[in-house]
Amino acid sequence: MLAFRDVAKVTIVGAGSVEFTRSIIADLCADQRLHGTLEIALHDIDPERLGYAERAARQLVNRSGAGFRVSAHGSRSPAFDGADYMINEIQVGGYPATVTDFEVPRKYGLRQTIADTIGIGGIMRGLRTIPVMVDMADELAQRSPQALLLNYTIPMTMVPWCVLSGSSLPASQVFGVCHSVRDTHAFLAKTVGLPEGRIAFRTAGFNHQCFVYVFRDRDTGEDLYPRLRQIVDADPEGLGRRVRVELFKRFGYFPTASSGHSVEYVPWFLRDDDQVAHYRSEIDEYLRRSEENLAEWDRLRHALDAGEEIEVEPTDELASQVISALETATDAEVYGNVRNAGLIEGLPDDACVEVPVLVNGNGVQPTRIGPIPPQCLALNRTFLNVAELTVRAAVEGSRDLVYQAALLDPNTSATLTVHEILDMVDGLIEAHGPLIPEPIRRTPPMSR
Repeated sequence: MLAFRDVAKVTIVGAGSVEFTRSIIADLCADQRLHGTLEIALHDIDPERLGYAERAARQLVNRSGAGFRVSAHGSRSPAFDGADYMINEIQVGGYPATVTDFEVPRKYGLRQTIADTIGIGGIMRGLRTIPVMVDMADELAQRSPQALLLNYTIPMTMVPWCVLSGSSLPASQVFGVCHSVRDTHAFLAKTVGLPEGRIAFRTAGFNHQCFVYVFRDRDTGEDLYPRLRQIVDADPEGLGRRVRVELFKRFGYFPTASSGHSVEYVPWFLRDDDQVAHYRSEIDEYLRRSEENLAEWDRLRHALDAGEEIEVEPTDELASQVISALETATDAEVYGNVRNAGLIEGLPDDACVEVPVLVNGNGVQPTRIGPIPPQCLALNRTFLNVAELTVRAAVEGSRDLVYQAALLDPNTSATLTVHEILDMVDGLIEAHGPLIPEPIRRTPPMSR
């Protein structure tokens, strides 16, 4: 028996995404409790991608017998109208903008690995994305005031924060989802050799910079951190050469971002050749990932054109978990990105933090964490500096705040001089052109 309604409308924005759309729909189809109860509305600004997404969705629904209605929309209005859930997967500027985020900084000698969360790449991605998200959230609030926004779009700390601060969508209806906490818990369980279900975790912070504060064997009560330290110490050429493990050794708690992400959030690892080599940092890694995604998109197109069945295994995707828990009034704990409002002491109330969230028939209920260790709070604050200034720059249309975000970024400021940073920011704003908010573009550059 459904908790709230007979049929719920799930709108997927940016539905041409290679990975998430198929996984989410496959998960929803696999949950027999939901069969016959959902409408899937797909929206993408790329007609070709939208067409293939619709074909893939219909194939998955028909093959599973889920009985969901599927529709595709090139404009937002019919997709947003009456939505109960909006799953956001957009990437403003797509692959060409990502290439620009790497190519311009490379000319100044700045190394990046992923460049999507903070760093100069994250700042530019935030500037491109925030105005679009605020506009979308306002339209969603107008057309479907009951809708829950489930956001996958990176930079995760910035996107929900901008929606919370710049749109009319209520804070209780903004929820960001990311795999990083879940994947870290699975990695830690495997490393210490215990089933994940036997381990008690408590993790919190910012998306891609949470720390695992509780890591304990439920059966025995044993703190598993000493065991992890022994394993790390016994493997200096393996685990010992991972950035996230180095951060764990120095700060005492394990971070949730992969080493490829973590290396960009601190000032110590990317500026020197020997550090890049020692920690095996993959420079320009995200460009390679993006090329793999484009190749996967080509494989999907060719398979559908050939009349082949799309093989997608259910993945227990986080947005699917949230929808299933709400629609069936069953408990699920999902790590989500929500308004802080005192959940983590020492961080601004209006910031977007990542904490455990109980989801069930009573709605979305974030967990209050309280104080966190001061060294981890300090790292979160350096992360916060860049995110907050970027959000304000986009919402206020301030070029000066863009400069200041870049000047305070740990990796950027450890590598470049003040004038190099200013010149690089100007070069990126010019290269991205109309993707950057107009007030920022028309403001004269800062004097040198």
